[in-house]
Amino acid sequence: MEKLVVLTGAGISAESGLKTFRDSDGLWEGYNIEDVATPEAWRKNPELVQAFYNERRKNVLDAQPNTAHFALATLEKDFDVTVITQNIDDLHERAGSTNVVHLHGVITRSQSSKNPNLTYSINGWEIKMGEVCELGSQLRAHVVWFGEAVPMIEKAAMICTEAEVFMLVGTSLAVYPAAGLLDYVPDETPKYIVDPKIPAISSVQNLIKVEEKATVGVAKVAEMLRKDLKF
Repeated sequence: MEKLVVLTGAGISAESGLKTFRDSDGLWEGYNIEDVATPEAWRKNPELVQAFYNERRKNVLDAQPNTAHFALATLEKDFDVTVITQNIDDLHERAGSTNVVHLHGVITRSQSSKNPNLTYSINGWEIKMGEVCELGSQLRAHVVWFGEAVPMIEKAAMICTEAEVFMLVGTSLAVYPAAGLLDYVPDETPKYIVDPKIPAISSVQNLIKVEEKATVGVAKVAEMLRKDLKF
């Protein structure tokens, strides 16, 4: 089977009712990013940061995968699919995708404050202050904050070099790491971009633009790909 690599961003989760990371006013759920999504914020006010991510986790658990998530999962019948996502929700997995790389972690797990490689499942939606890892440090959300390394970026770049078909869904090419990962996709690989507003791009070869929201656009691309398989 052909290797299909899909890079997804906030746009696909927005249709499940999850707010995009940074709204037009620069806030996320009414908070300044700097106050809830940086190592400095955690050092300054860990209780606030913990409560913020507990609420985001509750929102994620209440949300449901949408038709775009399900359409990507069903493509595994015809393609060797890897989903690389910038999103911290688990909607791809709940829709049935079996090979998902989370660039920014996944909020439904916790991690050690000392060693980000130590991650744990969470019982319910809340991490309580006083809950510690095996090293004795406070557990926090398993998410990558501004100012922290993106540990999966090298793996994601390697996956992109092997893509025989590439799809970008719900993320702007002006935002990294999306734009950077696209550089690793071979020139000859067809590249489908699904987004309501696709910027002008001249440097990318074999580009097919689908200017639709994710729930409409992914289904269209899936249909195009399956038609191609029949020839």
